[in-house]
Amino acid sequence: MRFSLVLAAGLAAAGLLPSAAAALQITSPAFAPNGAIPSRYTCDGAGVNPPLVFSAIPARTQSLVLIVDDPDVPRSLVPSGVFDHWIIWNLPADSSGVAESALEAKQGLNGTGQPGYVGPCPPDREHRYFFKLYALDTKLRAGIASRQELEAAMKGHIIEQAELVGRYERR
Repeated sequence: MRFSLVLAAGLAAAGLLPSAAAALQITSPAFAPNGAIPSRYTCDGAGVNPPLVFSAIPARTQSLVLIVDDPDVPRSLVPSGVFDHWIIWNLPADSSGVAESALEAKQGLNGTGQPGYVGPCPPDREHRYFFKLYALDTKLRAGIASRQELEAAMKGHIIEQAELVGRYERR
Protein backbone atom coordinates (compact mmCIF):
# COMPACT_ATOMS: atom_id res chain seq x y z
CA MET A 1 0.00 0.00 0.00
CA ARG A 2 2.76 2.43 0.96
CA PHE A 3 4.60 1.69 -2.30
CA SER A 4 1.41 2.46 -4.30
CA LEU A 5 0.99 5.83 -2.61
CA VAL A 6 4.65 6.73 -3.20
CA LEU A 7 4.42 5.59 -6.83
CA ALA A 8 1.18 7.56 -7.38
CA ALA A 9 2.69 10.68 -5.81
CA GLY A 10 5.75 10.36 -8.05
CA LEU A 11 3.67 9.90 -11.19
CA ALA A 12 1.47 12.88 -10.29
CA ALA A 13 4.51 15.08 -9.63
CA ALA A 14 5.94 14.08 -13.01
CA GLY A 15 2.66 15.02 -14.70
CA LEU A 16 1.95 11.44 -15.77
CA LEU A 17 -1.39 11.12 -13.98
CA PRO A 18 -4.42 13.14 -14.99
CA SER A 19 -5.09 16.00 -12.62
CA ALA A 20 -8.43 17.42 -11.61
CA ALA A 21 -9.63 20.14 -13.96
CA ALA A 22 -8.63 23.60 -12.88
CA ALA A 23 -11.44 25.65 -11.44
CA LEU A 24 -12.61 28.94 -12.98
CA GLN A 25 -10.53 31.85 -11.68
CA ILE A 26 -10.69 35.63 -11.59
CA THR A 27 -7.65 37.68 -10.55
CA SER A 28 -6.37 41.21 -10.98
CA PRO A 29 -2.84 42.48 -11.54
CA ALA A 30 -3.94 45.63 -9.66
CA PHE A 31 -4.56 44.00 -6.26
CA ALA A 32 -4.08 40.70 -4.47
CA PRO A 33 -7.01 38.54 -3.32
CA ASN A 34 -8.48 40.15 -0.20
CA GLY A 35 -6.02 43.01 -0.70
CA ALA A 36 -6.44 46.75 -0.95
CA ILE A 37 -7.91 48.11 -4.17
CA PRO A 38 -5.69 51.00 -5.37
CA SER A 39 -7.40 54.39 -5.17
CA ARG A 40 -7.10 54.77 -8.97
CA TYR A 41 -10.09 52.43 -9.26
CA THR A 42 -12.24 54.27 -6.71
CA CYS A 43 -14.09 57.56 -6.27
CA ASP A 44 -10.86 58.98 -4.83
CA GLY A 45 -8.99 58.35 -8.09
CA ALA A 46 -9.82 58.06 -11.77
CA GLY A 47 -12.79 55.80 -10.99
CA VAL A 48 -11.96 53.41 -13.83
CA ASN A 49 -12.44 49.67 -13.49
CA PRO A 50 -9.42 47.59 -12.50
CA PRO A 51 -7.99 45.13 -15.00
CA LEU A 52 -9.27 41.59 -14.45
CA VAL A 53 -7.89 38.27 -15.66
CA PHE A 54 -10.05 35.19 -16.26
CA SER A 55 -8.60 31.69 -16.46
CA ALA A 56 -9.62 28.01 -16.47
CA ILE A 57 -12.90 28.75 -18.23
CA PRO A 58 -14.87 25.49 -18.57
CA ALA A 59 -15.05 24.04 -22.09
CA ARG A 60 -18.88 24.11 -22.21
CA THR A 61 -19.00 27.86 -21.52
CA GLN A 62 -21.08 29.92 -23.96
CA SER A 63 -20.76 33.28 -22.17
CA LEU A 64 -19.45 34.91 -19.00
CA VAL A 65 -21.10 37.22 -16.49
CA LEU A 66 -19.34 39.63 -14.14
CA ILE A 67 -21.01 41.15 -11.09
CA VAL A 68 -19.15 43.49 -8.74
CA ASP A 69 -20.87 44.39 -5.50
CA ASP A 70 -20.36 45.76 -1.99
CA PRO A 71 -22.28 43.88 0.74
CA ASP A 72 -21.04 46.26 3.47
CA VAL A 73 -23.02 49.35 2.49
CA PRO A 74 -25.18 50.72 5.34
CA ARG A 75 -28.84 49.74 5.06
CA SER A 76 -29.72 53.37 5.74
CA LEU A 77 -28.25 54.15 2.30
CA VAL A 78 -29.26 50.99 0.41
CA PRO A 79 -32.12 49.00 1.99
CA SER A 80 -30.89 45.69 0.52
CA GLY A 81 -27.48 46.19 2.11
CA VAL A 82 -25.75 45.45 -1.22
CA PHE A 83 -24.57 48.09 -3.68
CA ASP A 84 -23.97 46.97 -7.28
CA HIS A 85 -20.80 48.49 -8.76
CA TRP A 86 -20.75 46.74 -12.13
CA ILE A 87 -22.88 44.24 -14.02
CA ILE A 88 -21.79 42.79 -17.37
CA TRP A 89 -23.18 39.81 -19.26
CA ASN A 90 -22.50 37.94 -22.52
CA LEU A 91 -18.76 38.37 -22.26
CA PRO A 92 -17.21 35.98 -24.81
CA ALA A 93 -16.51 32.46 -23.57
CA ASP A 94 -12.91 32.77 -24.77
CA SER A 95 -12.33 36.06 -22.94
CA SER A 96 -9.11 36.28 -20.98
CA GLY A 97 -10.39 39.16 -18.87
CA VAL A 98 -11.39 42.80 -18.87
CA ALA A 99 -8.93 45.60 -19.51
CA GLU A 100 -8.65 48.67 -17.31
CA SER A 101 -11.21 51.32 -18.34
CA ALA A 102 -13.17 48.73 -20.33
CA LEU A 103 -16.32 49.75 -22.14
CA GLU A 104 -18.22 46.49 -22.41
CA ALA A 105 -21.40 46.51 -24.48
CA LYS A 106 -23.81 44.50 -22.33
CA GLN A 107 -23.82 46.39 -19.04
CA GLY A 108 -26.64 46.56 -16.55
CA LEU A 109 -27.44 49.37 -14.17
CA ASN A 110 -25.15 49.88 -11.21
CA GLY A 111 -26.27 51.13 -7.79
CA THR A 112 -26.43 54.72 -9.06
CA GLY A 113 -28.95 53.70 -11.74
CA GLN A 114 -26.43 54.16 -14.57
CA PRO A 115 -24.84 51.54 -16.83
CA GLY A 116 -21.14 50.83 -16.38
CA TYR A 117 -18.62 50.69 -13.58
CA VAL A 118 -18.79 52.86 -10.48
CA GLY A 119 -15.74 52.71 -8.23
CA PRO A 120 -15.67 51.93 -4.52
CA CYS A 121 -16.55 54.90 -2.32
CA PRO A 122 -17.33 53.59 1.17
CA PRO A 123 -19.05 56.23 3.33
CA ASP A 124 -18.09 54.90 6.74
CA ARG A 125 -15.26 52.35 6.98
CA GLU A 126 -13.39 49.68 5.02
CA HIS A 127 -15.70 47.75 2.70
CA ARG A 128 -15.30 44.49 0.81
CA TYR A 129 -15.85 44.41 -2.94
CA PHE A 130 -16.77 41.08 -4.52
CA PHE A 131 -15.81 40.53 -8.17
CA LYS A 132 -17.94 37.51 -9.15
CA LEU A 133 -17.37 35.69 -12.41
CA TYR A 134 -19.90 33.17 -13.75
CA ALA A 135 -19.45 30.74 -16.64
CA LEU A 136 -22.81 30.06 -18.32
CA ASP A 137 -23.94 27.34 -20.71
CA THR A 138 -25.88 29.91 -22.76
CA LYS A 139 -25.84 33.47 -24.04
CA LEU A 140 -28.39 35.71 -22.35
CA ARG A 141 -31.13 37.67 -24.06
CA ALA A 142 -30.89 41.37 -24.75
CA GLY A 143 -32.79 43.89 -22.66
CA ILE A 144 -31.52 42.93 -19.21
CA ALA A 145 -31.09 46.01 -17.06
CA SER A 146 -31.12 45.13 -13.38
CA ARG A 147 -29.22 42.64 -11.30
CA GLN A 148 -32.49 40.90 -10.46
CA GLU A 149 -33.27 40.40 -14.16
CA LEU A 150 -29.73 39.16 -14.77
CA GLU A 151 -29.83 36.65 -11.90
CA ALA A 152 -33.23 35.37 -13.09
CA ALA A 153 -31.85 34.87 -16.61
CA MET A 154 -28.75 33.08 -15.25
CA LYS A 155 -30.78 30.64 -13.14
CA GLY A 156 -30.13 27.07 -14.21
CA HIS A 157 -27.30 28.08 -16.58
CA ILE A 158 -24.31 28.52 -14.23
CA ILE A 159 -21.60 25.96 -14.96
CA GLU A 160 -19.05 27.36 -12.55
CA GLN A 161 -18.32 30.55 -10.64
CA ALA A 162 -15.28 32.27 -9.14
CA GLU A 163 -14.78 35.23 -6.85
CA LEU A 164 -12.12 37.85 -6.14
CA VAL A 165 -12.45 40.08 -3.09
CA GLY A 166 -10.81 43.47 -2.76
CA ARG A 167 -10.99 45.97 0.09
CA TYR A 168 -11.09 49.73 0.19
CA GLU A 169 -11.26 52.36 2.91
CA ARG A 170 -11.19 56.10 2.25
CA ARG A 171 -8.38 57.96 3.94
